[in-house]
Amino acid sequence: MTDERRGPVEPVDSVLVALADPTRRLLLDLLAERGEATATTLAEGLPVSRQAVVKHLAVLDTAGLVSGGRVGREVRYAVRPAALDATGRWMTALAADWDRRLANIKRVAEEAERDSR
Repeated sequence: MTDERRGPVEPVDSVLVALADPTRRLLLDLLAERGEATATTLAEGLPVSRQAVVKHLAVLDTAGLVSGGRVGREVRYAVRPAALDATGRWMTALAADWDRRLANIKRVAEEAERDSR
């Protein structure tokens, strides 16, 4: 899928899907706070199992929001901000587009009101 004005939107779609789940948002916040952590460490403070954390991390990894690197027997996860930054830019462009549309509607309405007098 491509949006003519903003380019490819698949990465944005996967980021939005990943961020739709509150547990994944919490994991992202924890990783941003800690720098890096294992699934086991992350699961310690959550009401979900380590296996559930691993599945959530896989979704975040697929969306490009985190990456996992093996250190010995552990896999340590860290935040990758590029996908989130790209999504933020897309949202900013979308908001600007809507602002332009609303300003145009306001201008047309004000002209119509002036013309009716």
